[in-house]
Amino acid sequence: MRLNSTAILFVTSSLTRRLTAMVTVGLMGAILIAPSLAEARQHKSSTGKQVASAASKPGKSIKKKAISGAAVAKRLAQAGVVAAAPMRASFGQKAGLHTTSDPLDLRSSVALVIDQETREVLLSKNEQAVLPIASLTKLMTGLVISDAQLPMSEMIAISQADVDTEKGSSSRLAVGSVLSRGDLLHLALMSSENRAAHALGRTFPGGLDAFVSRMNARAKALGMKDTRYVEPTGLSSSNQSSAHDLATLVAAAYKEPVLRELSTSPGREIAVGHRTLQYNNTNRLVKSPQWDIGIQKTGFINEAGQCLVMQAQVSGRKLIMVFLDSAGKLSRIADAERVRRWVEKSAAMSSGTKHVALVDQQHS
Repeated sequence: MRLNSTAILFVTSSLTRRLTAMVTVGLMGAILIAPSLAEARQHKSSTGKQVASAASKPGKSIKKKAISGAAVAKRLAQAGVVAAAPMRASFGQKAGLHTTSDPLDLRSSVALVIDQETREVLLSKNEQAVLPIASLTKLMTGLVISDAQLPMSEMIAISQADVDTEKGSSSRLAVGSVLSRGDLLHLALMSSENRAAHALGRTFPGGLDAFVSRMNARAKALGMKDTRYVEPTGLSSSNQSSAHDLATLVAAAYKEPVLRELSTSPGREIAVGHRTLQYNNTNRLVKSPQWDIGIQKTGFINEAGQCLVMQAQVSGRKLIMVFLDSAGKLSRIADAERVRRWVEKSAAMSSGTKHVALVDQQHS
């Protein structure tokens, strides 16, 4: 009996020492991490105080702020907290275009709505501003491919040259994937597939340089004086245009049935090797029963903001709409909805009289 008590005492003592060690380690970890987490929470609120201090004692305060910022970054890194990278301002934001007001309170800094048949301008906002156009570029890519009348059934392999080195964007079309030219055009216009668009340009007769030259020549022939292309995807911010020029492009692309069909397709299953991939339209409005869209294209890179061009029939009128540099992921869609409701309301109120255009009212 005495031997059993001793054994029990030994085991109990051993467990106590282990428990004590575990608690000690936990407390030490909490003590080390707590300042980092607390400082991370307080960093935002303390920024205002530091700025105010900097205003009264610029040299000394700014130095302290820099040291404090470095210390916070170090402790955040030690604590495993990663700060989000700030969103870069678009060209339109840098140019102050978002300060321009308009009667519909649009989130796009550039907008243009015209009657496709009469060319009457219904709404105009910074329409001559020349900005990056992102994947709106692909509408010209499609137009050049359509003009060339190349065989749509020809199979094209995605190569390493089609991988995005400009923005590092991802793609489900792996290098080595083989698709028809028709499928590549479909994905480029409907889902804004960058590798698909680049492959179309790369395999054009004469190569990529010849294709880009043809894009610029087509723009010039259409009278698009503010437009310049350097590649077929829109990933480069050097692809630039104005709302006026883009309205001209939409009108020209609308004449091509294949571009109308592919750009407004709601979705498509594509067989790639042993896989079947589901692709959807980047413009949710093509599925809306409230919209009758003839052709469309979306676009986005940080430098361009959210962009949208389309031809749509609203209240019996065929309209071309251009929205550039919209702030917010869904803002371009919301702007299009504002325009549609405004046109429908105006048509109902006018009872057949001519629509009252909102042109240059934002400057009054």
